[in-house]
Amino acid sequence: MVVIRLSRLGTKHIPFYRIVATDRRKPRESRFIDLIGHYNPMLEKPEININLDKYNEWIQKGAKPSTTVKSLIKKVNSDN
Repeated sequence: MVVIRLSRLGTKHIPFYRIVATDRRKPRESRFIDLIGHYNPMLEKPEININLDKYNEWIQKGAKPSTTVKSLIKKVNSDN
């Protein structure tokens, strides 16, 4: 089953996340199927960059977003 979730990058105490489509059974920082966007919570106004076309395409294919990704999508949609 494919899930859309965050994959952590960055260093200790300075996280940076990729939003990826990946197999549910894989570890968080392992290979992913598709890169959908990124999220940087360390800025004064957190940066959220999501390709909504890719996101909707994966949702139509049956991918399930994590709760964190769902909340990020709501933030992106409310800002527009």
